[in-house]
Amino acid sequence: MAENKEKLFTQFPPVSYETWKAKVDADLKGVPFEKKLVWRTNEGFSVQPMYRREDIADFKTTGSLPGEFPYVRGTRDNNHWLTRQEILSTDPAEANRVALDVLGKGVNSLGFTVKEPTVETLDVLLKDINVEEVELNFSTCPRKALEFASALVEWIKARKLEKVFRGSINYDPLKRAFRHGAPVDAKAVAAEAVAILDVVADVPALRCLAVNSVVFNNAGCYIFQELGYALAWGTQWMTLLTEAGVKSAVIADRIKFNMGVSSNYFMELAKFRAARMLWAQIAEQYKPIEKADCKMALHAVTSRFNQTLYDAHVNLLRSQTEAMSAALAGVDSLTVTPFDVPYKTPDEFSERIARNQQFLLKEESHLDKVADPAGGSYYVETLTVSIAKEAWKLFLEVEDKGGFFACVDNGDVQKAVNASAAKRHEDMARRKEILLGTNQFPNFNEFAADKIAAGSSAAAEEADVKGDAKEGHSCGCGGNCSTDPEKSLNTKRMASDFELLRLATEAASNRPKVFMLTIGNLAMRLARAQFSSNFFGCAGYEIIDNIGFQTVKEGIDAAMEAKADIVVLCSSDDEYAEFAPEAFKLLDGKAEFVVAGAPACTDDLKALGINNFIHVKSNVLQTLQDFNSRLLKK
Repeated sequence: MAENKEKLFTQFPPVSYETWKAKVDADLKGVPFEKKLVWRTNEGFSVQPMYRREDIADFKTTGSLPGEFPYVRGTRDNNHWLTRQEILSTDPAEANRVALDVLGKGVNSLGFTVKEPTVETLDVLLKDINVEEVELNFSTCPRKALEFASALVEWIKARKLEKVFRGSINYDPLKRAFRHGAPVDAKAVAAEAVAILDVVADVPALRCLAVNSVVFNNAGCYIFQELGYALAWGTQWMTLLTEAGVKSAVIADRIKFNMGVSSNYFMELAKFRAARMLWAQIAEQYKPIEKADCKMALHAVTSRFNQTLYDAHVNLLRSQTEAMSAALAGVDSLTVTPFDVPYKTPDEFSERIARNQQFLLKEESHLDKVADPAGGSYYVETLTVSIAKEAWKLFLEVEDKGGFFACVDNGDVQKAVNASAAKRHEDMARRKEILLGTNQFPNFNEFAADKIAAGSSAAAEEADVKGDAKEGHSCGCGGNCSTDPEKSLNTKRMASDFELLRLATEAASNRPKVFMLTIGNLAMRLARAQFSSNFFGCAGYEIIDNIGFQTVKEGIDAAMEAKADIVVLCSSDDEYAEFAPEAFKLLDGKAEFVVAGAPACTDDLKALGINNFIHVKSNVLQTLQDFNSRLLKK
C-alpha cells in the first residue's frame, strides 16, 4: 500500500505559488486578483485565498506543543474544558436548588450572583455541592468584593477546602465606568485589590482579579480590539499591584480573563491562541518564579451582540459555531448564552439547550479529545500571528497613553468600541454584515412583540427609542443612574434597529402590503421579486408575490384589487425604460411605486417623478424607516 501511495504522489509534480497565481489570473480574465479574491478584514489585515507551507515557515508560534510556553497551543496537554452555567436566581435557596439540579446534568462549573456577601448566605447557596468536583465562580457588587472574599475564605477554611477549591471572584472595579461613565480611582482600586489578595492568600486556586473583555464583545467591538484591551487590562493589574509591593507571580496567578466569542469562526479561534501567546510574553516580563505563572486562565462566553429577537432559534446556530471556536481554541471553560436572552429571562428549556450545545461538541463531536487540532494549519497559524500583531499595536497604544485605567477614565476605550459598533450597525443597515432572519431572509409572518419581557435587552432598546428611559441609559436602568454617554459603552445589539422597525409595524393599526409586479424577463423578474420580498420583509410588511403578468395594466389592476400600499416593479434593466413609466402612470399615486434595481435609465425615470429604487447598494434600514414614516398609522 505504501508503495502504491508513493507512486501516486509522484504522478503530480509540485505546483509553485507563481504557477497557481498565473492560472487564477487567467481564469479571472482581467479582474484584479486582490479585488476579487483577497479579503480585507476589520482587524486591519488582508486574508489570502490560499496559504502554503512556506507562509508559516518563519513563524516562531509553531515550535511548541500544547502545554508548553508560550501556550499558543494551549495551557494543558488536553482539551478538557469546563462546561459552565450561570445560575440566574439571586435567592440563595433557589440558586442552590437549580445548581444541584444542573450538576446532575453534566455541568462542572457554576456562576453565581451574590447580593449579601455573608457566610450564612454561602451556607445556603453551596449546601450539598461537592466543591472538589466543581468550579465555583461568584459575581457581586464591586464595592462588596472584599467583604465577599472574606466570607468565602472563611467558609472554605471552616471546611478545610483550601487545597481543593477552584473558582473565581469577579472583582471588576470598571463595571460602573463602562456602564455609566463613572470615574476610575486607580489608587483606591489598588488598595482594595491588595486587601483582597491578602484575604485569599491561603486559597491558591481562587482567582479574584477580573479582566472582563466580554463587555467589549457584547458592545460590538472588533476582534483585535477585544484582545488588545484584554491584554492592556491584565497588564494594568500587573503594573498597579507590583508597584504596590505584590509579587508578580501572585498577581498573575489571580487574574481571570473572561472573553467573548462572536461568529467569525476562524478569527475567533485564532484570537484565543494569540491571547495566550501574548499574555505569556507579557507576564514573563514581570519575571515570575515559574513559566507556569505565565499561563492565561481563560473563560469564554458566546456573544449577545449578534443575538436576535426575530427568528430567535437562529441564535442557536450562531452560538454553536461560537462554542466550536472556543472549544477548538482550548479555552479553560465556556458559557453558551441561551438563545432567548434578548427578550426574556432564560427558562429551563433554553438553559438545557445551551448546556447540550457543549455536550454535543464533547460527546458526539469529540472536540475535547484533541488538544489544538488547528495547530499547524497554514490558515489558522497565519490568522493567529496577524491578529496578534494588530492587537499588540493597540496594546502599545494604550500603554503609551498611560495604561488601561487611564484610557477608560478619559473615555478613549469606550469611544473606540462605540465607533466600531456604530460601523457594524451601519454595515448591518447596508447588508454588508448579515444576520440571518433579521436583515436577510426574514420570516415575514413572525410576530414577536408579545414575547418581550420587561427587563430584557429588547425591552430596554424599545424603551430608549420611545423615550421611556432617559437618554444614554441603554443599560436598562430606566434612568436610575448617573450616566455619561460619552464615556459609557453602547450595548445595543446589532439587530436592534431592524427589530424596532418590525415592532413598529406590529404596533401600527395597518400592516403595509407590498405587491410584486413581476413582468418580462423570467429570470430577472424572479430574482428581483425574491430580493424585494426579503428587502421589505425586514420591516415585517405583508408580501404578495406573483408568478408574472402579461401586461403592466394587468399587474396594476391586480395590485389595486389587493389593496397594495407598495407596488414593486420587478423586471430586467432593459425593460424598465418601457414598463416603469407605464406602471407609474397607471398607478397614479394610489400606492408607493418602487423599481427593483438600478437601471441605466434611472435618471430618465427620476425625471418622470419615480424616486424609489431598491438594490444591493441601498441602505436597507434607512429606506424602510422612510417607508414606515409614510405608511404606518398609529
